[in-house]
Amino acid sequence: MKHLKGFPYKKALVVGLAKSGFAAADLLHTSGIDVKVNDLNADSTGEQAVKLAAAGIPLITGSHPFELLEDREVVIKNPGIPYENEMVMEALRRNIPVITEVELVTYLHDGPIIGITGSNGKTTTTTLVHRMLEEDRRNVRVAGNIGEVACEVARRTGPEDTMVIELSSFQLLGIDKLRLHTAVWLNIFDSHLDYHKTRDNYIEAKSRIMKNQLEEDSFIFNNDDSIVSTFREKSVAAAVPFTLEENGRGASADENHVYFDGEIVAERKKIVLVGEHNLQNCLAAVAACKSAGVTNEAIQAVLYSFQGVEHRLQYVEEKKKRYFYNDSKATNIRATRYALEAFENPVILLAGGLDRGNSFDGLAPYLKNVKHLVVFGETSAKLAEVAGQLDIPCTPVDSMEEAVARAYRNSKENDVILLSPACASWDQYRTFEERGNKFVEAVGNL
Repeated sequence: MKHLKGFPYKKALVVGLAKSGFAAADLLHTSGIDVKVNDLNADSTGEQAVKLAAAGIPLITGSHPFELLEDREVVIKNPGIPYENEMVMEALRRNIPVITEVELVTYLHDGPIIGITGSNGKTTTTTLVHRMLEEDRRNVRVAGNIGEVACEVARRTGPEDTMVIELSSFQLLGIDKLRLHTAVWLNIFDSHLDYHKTRDNYIEAKSRIMKNQLEEDSFIFNNDDSIVSTFREKSVAAAVPFTLEENGRGASADENHVYFDGEIVAERKKIVLVGEHNLQNCLAAVAACKSAGVTNEAIQAVLYSFQGVEHRLQYVEEKKKRYFYNDSKATNIRATRYALEAFENPVILLAGGLDRGNSFDGLAPYLKNVKHLVVFGETSAKLAEVAGQLDIPCTPVDSMEEAVARAYRNSKENDVILLSPACASWDQYRTFEERGNKFVEAVGNL
């Protein structure tokens, strides 16, 4: 496994453990950097803590003692820790650089890097790009929010490998030298404002995906997003748009085809992913891969077979001409809206979950194809109220198995049975993945 090359600091403090903190600490230590770890809530007897102790890496838990900063030259912050954290604020007050783990890739990987960000669609687009590159027989490694920690993946890459990294705004705030040979910015919606405080701060964080790009690099941007598209003028890299409008530049689509720079790349009717938002993700992936020289045949092979990322409008199966989709990742109204807009067939919608105090009136305009609503969890009554206002039949249930059974009982041929909860899962399930798995299991048991 590779070690850091040219890293300009000799003494580091990692703030926040979890996967990225542990990976960073291990990498720094094996690269000969003097490293300490500070985590307020870490379990000092947990697996990661035991491994740190075995390696001789100090772990300080329960508080943030400022004396840890006295001889430190850099702080590597867990992306989820806000900049208002007292240790982070004190480091900045002392003019100690604060970076996130993904910055370490700069000192590990010599090959091309494709970075992908956006408020929605990051994982789907990252997966599409990854698979298209693989189909084109490229050596490719995927990392970031989608799975493995970026610096951990970069330790195993060679110069012939392409890294594809899904990047959150939290990670992008902590980059300094990291250069993305291809930067993809999908969209921008109000999100994570509890962390960023203002919309402008959030937009600025996302725009850092262009930081350090050179003229020979590519900036892939959503020309249909009024905010994202303004940043084309600020990019020194070659700006490559993608758009749902018919357009001769970059990636575009009409009713029949997907194009790149006016050339037909794929037949639209053969694309498996449903929904306009997913078509945008496909176009972003086409723009990124065509900019990297991927063949049309490789792109087609993926677009014509890829059924979606697990729990993100994922096609599950067909039973007696009823079509089941798992969209458990839809934890807010906007995400459920996108899912509903993807279908022209009648829909039986399974929804509900954690009550965060919001109403569901904003969902009402998108329920026009919903023939029956099956509701569960803390928000059952609120969703049932919206259904009543629209005269949509509604059935409250206590479990996912019952929800699927009731939905199937009320369905007819060509109906879509869609789990798209519009709520977080934590009232009944530990994660949205667990909720989605229960849905898939219940469909299999019908």
